[in-house]
Amino acid sequence: MKSSLTHLTLALLICAGSAVGFWFWYTSIVEKSIEATILQGQINAKSGAISRITTARTVFAEIENDEAAVQSYFVPETGVVAFIDTLEGRGRSLGATVNVLSVSTGGDSAHPTLELTLSIKGSFDAVMRTVGSIEYAPYAISISSLLVGKDVKESWMANLKMRVASVPSEGVKK
Repeated sequence: MKSSLTHLTLALLICAGSAVGFWFWYTSIVEKSIEATILQGQINAKSGAISRITTARTVFAEIENDEAAVQSYFVPETGVVAFIDTLEGRGRSLGATVNVLSVSTGGDSAHPTLELTLSIKGSFDAVMRTVGSIEYAPYAISISSLLVGKDVKESWMANLKMRVASVPSEGVKK
């Protein structure tokens, strides 16, 4: 009987040891599972942040292109001479002579403008086409005064006062 009691005690000890071992193993797995869940939440948060950053960069790139398109409607302070050359070139291409009589700045610091007075000479058709070409040029232009008539040599001329939106040279993106 001593032998069977020893076997029973030994079996109970092995069973109790297995239960204790299982309990430690189970709690360890539960702790690791909780850690894995927390890490997965952090990974999901970082992935969401990366996705939002990527989307923001894409939107900023689109906005930058739009800003460049909008900026092209304004004449920078450093580009006045090029703008005047463009106006004179429009007249030449349409058979008229464009002379810039005066250029001045206007507006306020938030919305600066350039005020130009032009004289356009040529045939009636050339003068009117040049006025239309200037009016519909890809700039923020408003014509404040237009006087059309014939001069003493019987050629047509137009005196044009216009305002074009401008930007300070530091506001221009290169």
